[in-house]
Amino acid sequence: MSKYETVVGLEVHTELKTKSKIFCGCTTEFGGDQNTHVCPVCLGLPGVLPVLNKKVVEYAIKVGLALNCEILHYNKFDRKQYFYPDLPKNWQTSQYDLPICLNGHLDIEVDGQVRRIRINRIHMEEDAGKLVHSGATISDSSSSNVDYNRTGVPLLEIVSEPDIRSGAEARAYVEKLRSILKYLDVSDCRMEEGSLRADANISIRLRGDETLGTKSEIKNMNSLSAIQKGVEYEALRQAELVEDGGQVVQETRTWDDGQGVTLSMRKKEAENDYRFFPEPDLPPVVITDEQIEEARANLPELPDAKHDRFMADYGLSSEDALILTAERTTADYLDAAVKEGADPKTVANWMLGDLSKMVNEHNLTFDQAPVKPTMLAAMIALIDNNTISGKIAKTVIVSMWESGKDPKTIVEEEGLVQITDTAEIEKIVREVIAKSEKAVADYKAGNKKAVGAIVGGVMKATQGKANPGLVNQLIGKILSE
Repeated sequence: MSKYETVVGLEVHTELKTKSKIFCGCTTEFGGDQNTHVCPVCLGLPGVLPVLNKKVVEYAIKVGLALNCEILHYNKFDRKQYFYPDLPKNWQTSQYDLPICLNGHLDIEVDGQVRRIRINRIHMEEDAGKLVHSGATISDSSSSNVDYNRTGVPLLEIVSEPDIRSGAEARAYVEKLRSILKYLDVSDCRMEEGSLRADANISIRLRGDETLGTKSEIKNMNSLSAIQKGVEYEALRQAELVEDGGQVVQETRTWDDGQGVTLSMRKKEAENDYRFFPEPDLPPVVITDEQIEEARANLPELPDAKHDRFMADYGLSSEDALILTAERTTADYLDAAVKEGADPKTVANWMLGDLSKMVNEHNLTFDQAPVKPTMLAAMIALIDNNTISGKIAKTVIVSMWESGKDPKTIVEEEGLVQITDTAEIEKIVREVIAKSEKAVADYKAGNKKAVGAIVGGVMKATQGKANPGLVNQLIGKILSE
């Protein structure tokens, strides 16, 4: 494989979070009984006319600006003709030669290297229906139904240039794109529900060659791991085929996650097979400079900007900042806790440690966590003023999660106030030292780590309530007597 270079272009489809479909008033809610979220418009029945949902245009402009695109002031819809049971009209209303966005880019980082992936276009279109098979696949099914609930759900198709060079880069690109879309709040990006899915156009060529090879397309990959593994497998399959004297054919393939392979579906259609022509039932979309600037002014702080700010203002490492800005809700949680007066690095440590563990175990996001930013900040304040130790705080945060009570109440009710009385702690330290002959002997013989056993004994005797700094200070003093 080292003699070949992988070349990948991605077409990412994202369903938009509008309440109604792109050309009618039917709900976009996921699920529901088959063919209950439909009407004559989205079913393409004779005598109906589509009406464009203006929210779709607004969302498309936001996405285009976030991805550094040119917004076309004049764009239009086209009919993309193909014949498949999930398409009731026998055409898909999409955009062809005049899409809403052109010429953008997205920067990704893989293995410490930043790569700029160019974006060819973003266009608006309607989703198709869904085939529902009686078996696991169409090949082992005795019957198939068509559910048109999804027909007409608004989509943005984001088409990259063939700038991606590996499965890892493909994954990083989609991951970054998903993060931006969620920051913009235009899509829920639930890949498992199909609201974000990717088609990958993959080819190989000899390293140093600038000519694009024959591509195959893997359709509708709906997880990050599938995207990475699918690209890696297909590139390897093509390389082995060429090495064996075969030729890559232009075709559409599917990713079989169970087998970890791509499988041929059909010969790939050429662009002219779709017979695009302007949609006669919809007027052109005209966008003003004022609309664009209003959308630009309302853009949120995006992941890259947050990442840089967290490093500059909060002193976080690039790695920690990257993790904490991947999801908008996570980044907002950190900002909220810091606003309450908590130290940013301390907040980050709790979020990346104990709190993150609980969030993940309960399959929640940070905005859904029972421990709110104000509660975390209040707990950190108790540590800072020596009311509790860091060790006690680990108990407190669990209690906050389970009870929803504020940390001060928990500390008072459970008797968790830290012992700071020097005389009281010294008495306990001397008692522990008297029982720790081996640890004392090892310490005096030069093994400084032996003091850990004494510290552990003191903390056990005080149920973790002794001030750790004072404990260490007193142990050192007594052992040097």
